[in-house]
Amino acid sequence: MSVMVGIIDGGFTGIPTRSLHRAASFVPSADGDVQRAPAVGRPLPHGETVAALVLDAAPATRLIDARIASHRHAPTPAMVAAAIAWCVEEGARVINLSLGLLEDRGVLRDACAQALARGIVVVAAAPARGTPVFPAAYPGVLAISGDARCAAGQWSSLQGETSGGAGWGCSPAGTGRTPGGASMATARFSGIVAGVLADHPSMSPPGLVEHLAARAAWHGREHKRIAEIDS
Repeated sequence: MSVMVGIIDGGFTGIPTRSLHRAASFVPSADGDVQRAPAVGRPLPHGETVAALVLDAAPATRLIDARIASHRHAPTPAMVAAAIAWCVEEGARVINLSLGLLEDRGVLRDACAQALARGIVVVAAAPARGTPVFPAAYPGVLAISGDARCAAGQWSSLQGETSGGAGWGCSPAGTGRTPGGASMATARFSGIVAGVLADHPSMSPPGLVEHLAARAAWHGREHKRIAEIDS
């Protein structure tokens, strides 16, 4: 079974034609609202890498390209919220948000809550260090951080022990010259989730969480030892 994944990012074109469901851009309008427009222009490398990593983990996945960042403008909470709502309309089972905003905004919180109420799995990046970000900090959202212990196809159950509050970890490695980090780990995790849901189409979000926790390669954050020097 093919699972639909919405990727809210800077767009992508370097994927097989069969893997793309639909694409659109979300741009600020003159009156301060958000307008949905055709997905045109050159995608950002970040979005290209995110899409590639999702497909690498789940090759049969179909992707929704919801562009909220470009060379002309940075994303706003309202743009991200509009993209989430559109992915829901388009039938996404998983929504990937390899991004994090510093401030909580009602429009974004409501969009995530509505997606979660529909049984959609929302996956978002959370920093390993520093303060929590949104939408990863919202209840029900799967917050992902980079975990260098994880090999390809592995994930960890961090149980919220990082300072950023991440519940899950995945390899933070990028591809080529793309820097690694939580956003890359989020993409890998979304692909893993899509693969699980493809194998278990009727699995509920709570069942998914139980499945992931039971099969995590690592549990709890990594505690690095500090060498002790005898005096």
